[in-house]
Amino acid sequence: MSVQSAAADVDVDLRQLFASLARNWLRIVLVTLVVTGLAFALAWLATPYYKATAKLEIGSRESEYTRPPGTNDDDKPILDEQGVATQVQIISSPDILKQVATKLNLDKLPEFDETLKMSTLGRVLVLVGLKSDPFDIPPEERVLNAMHDKLNVYAVEKTRAIAIEFASKDPKLAADIANGIANAYIASKSDAKLESNAAATNFLAPEIADLQNRVKDAEAKVAAFRAQSDLLMGGNNAVLPTQQLAELSSELSRVRASRAAAEASAESVRRALQNGGSLDSVPEVLSSELIQRLRERQVELRANIADLSTTLLDNHPRIRALKSQLADLDGQIRNEAQKIIRGLSAQAQTAKAREDQLVADVNTLKAASARAGEQQVQLDALQRDANVQRQQLESYMASYNAAASRKDRKYSPVAASLIAQAQVPSQPYFPKIGPITGAAAAASLLLMAIGTLLGELFSGRAMRPAPGARFENIEQVAMPVARTEPVIDDEGRAFAPYEEAAAAHSIVEAELPRPAESERVEAHAAAAEPAESGVKPSEPGESAPEPRRSRLGEIDVDKAAEKLIASGAARAIFVSPEGDEAAASAVLVAREVSDAGLRVLLLDLTASGAASRPMLDSSLFPGITNLLASEAQFSDVIHPDLYSDAHVIPVGTADPVRAMRAADRLPIIMQSLTTAYDLVVVECGPADAQGISRLVGDGTEVFLSMLEADDQVTQAAVKLIENGFPDVTLVTPVGREPGDPLPGRRSAA
Repeated sequence: MSVQSAAADVDVDLRQLFASLARNWLRIVLVTLVVTGLAFALAWLATPYYKATAKLEIGSRESEYTRPPGTNDDDKPILDEQGVATQVQIISSPDILKQVATKLNLDKLPEFDETLKMSTLGRVLVLVGLKSDPFDIPPEERVLNAMHDKLNVYAVEKTRAIAIEFASKDPKLAADIANGIANAYIASKSDAKLESNAAATNFLAPEIADLQNRVKDAEAKVAAFRAQSDLLMGGNNAVLPTQQLAELSSELSRVRASRAAAEASAESVRRALQNGGSLDSVPEVLSSELIQRLRERQVELRANIADLSTTLLDNHPRIRALKSQLADLDGQIRNEAQKIIRGLSAQAQTAKAREDQLVADVNTLKAASARAGEQQVQLDALQRDANVQRQQLESYMASYNAAASRKDRKYSPVAASLIAQAQVPSQPYFPKIGPITGAAAAASLLLMAIGTLLGELFSGRAMRPAPGARFENIEQVAMPVARTEPVIDDEGRAFAPYEEAAAAHSIVEAELPRPAESERVEAHAAAAEPAESGVKPSEPGESAPEPRRSRLGEIDVDKAAEKLIASGAARAIFVSPEGDEAAASAVLVAREVSDAGLRVLLLDLTASGAASRPMLDSSLFPGITNLLASEAQFSDVIHPDLYSDAHVIPVGTADPVRAMRAADRLPIIMQSLTTAYDLVVVECGPADAQGISRLVGDGTEVFLSMLEADDQVTQAAVKLIENGFPDVTLVTPVGREPGDPLPGRRSAA
């Protein structure tokens, strides 16, 4: 493969490139003037067209005084973009256009019916079949098609306004048609509302009559059921048994509380008497007036006894009389307490009897309330049915009155209004002579300049050698030849590997060994690596041993292909010491094996891409250099052969110096390719044994491509044999070309 990039040998001379504009200025100016003149003439002779625009606003126009009761503008949905787009389609519908065409008699104008004044050119085009015959279309459809072509209805952005544009040769006609379409749309919306009101009244009238009868029947059923079930309504909108039950329940609770209080009071007084305790702490005793007077008398007697005790003894008759009275008072108080107990007991018994009576009454009312509840459920159902029908009747009657009044008064507010009436245009919108002429002049000038620059560039006159490029005595080195270890000459000097030379300068400027030096290098390399070369170093004074003989034979392309197929080889390495012409052997063998049904890929490692160019007809495809430089993947560098089923990886378009630095990746790439293909054919160019050592693997066949049996081919074969490749096979492409059809196979087409 060449270490010199062809794309880097030349550069664009911008000065020479743009100087071509000055050399060809006369032609550029003449062409520009001619095109400008033609554009001006066409614009001047073209029929002027005038465009008029009318605008509609889409929105509610209902007054608050005429609006039906119970409704407002908030109840009506606001049109969104889809709603406005729907109105645009309605405006441009055939029904609206037919009304305008009939009103303005557009079918009598040649502008809308070309059959009225057909040109001679148009008749000729119809006769030769290049134009459809307008007479085959109905007159009404011809007018509508012409109107559609001149009409443009669109929604104004970010508004609920619609613009109606119409173009015509007659400015007044353009304005009349635009206004006519807007008015026809508004009239159609009004007619639609009137029809809707009429349909509503026609529907509501019989429905209202039917609902009135049903409401009357439902209310009659409610009244009859109420009378039959004797459901009297009490307070709080409840039936009478239920209300009585509630009242008796309250009374029962009060009686039970009174009885419990009486029993508790009697028990407390009884306990006080039995235990001999004081009766002053019992509320019922304290509330008795008689007991209170007795207590006062008792207190008075005790005071008198205390006063007399200061002067009289206890056995004094007076003191004894007072003490007797005091004892009588205590007995009277206890007797009164006993009476209180008996009164409280009687009160408790009375409350108990009242309680029993109330319990019986409550149980009776419970049964009555349950029956009333069941009847009330049925009554509520009848009332609900009557209420629903009454509400529906009222709603229908309100709607009917509103629709009937609008129908009688022919009042139908339309949700659209004409906000901008189309005016008669004074200036045509087409053609604009100035802009058309200017655009033609600028475009023709630009195109002529670009054409002149491209012609100068493709002719090669604007190309110059790139700085630092060397075109004389460029050596060609196949990629596998790049060494990774220094070699030693007879004097002990070490030659840097090609990668180091490329890093210092450029690979094409690296000093390569001369032929004589190469022999010494190979001899020393063979001496340093006897295991690989298979030749023992000779002692001083002794003659060199004869090289190991091999089964060397010469075969043609067909035999080489048969050999590869029969041996099941995975790799075929081709060395072409005679240059690019001998590389045809690899191409022909790859195609021959591919036509035999195997999956074959050819890897081109020649200096000039001689092996891949006949298969792709170009050297601009990405290839092995792009893959080594990590600029592409396998899928990007593998291309199909134009003349067979084989695939090919060309040299590529990447920088060879950068690609040579990754030459150690070649064994990995070869392993991947042999996994995917039955056979990988590698054309190495004039490579030596060490150069192709990177490409050799299991199942490898080495071929030496030969055009003539000269010394160069013989020396190359001997070196390969001496350096570990004894089974080299000579193959010749003589009599066959890479583009020739293969005998017994497919054609080159």
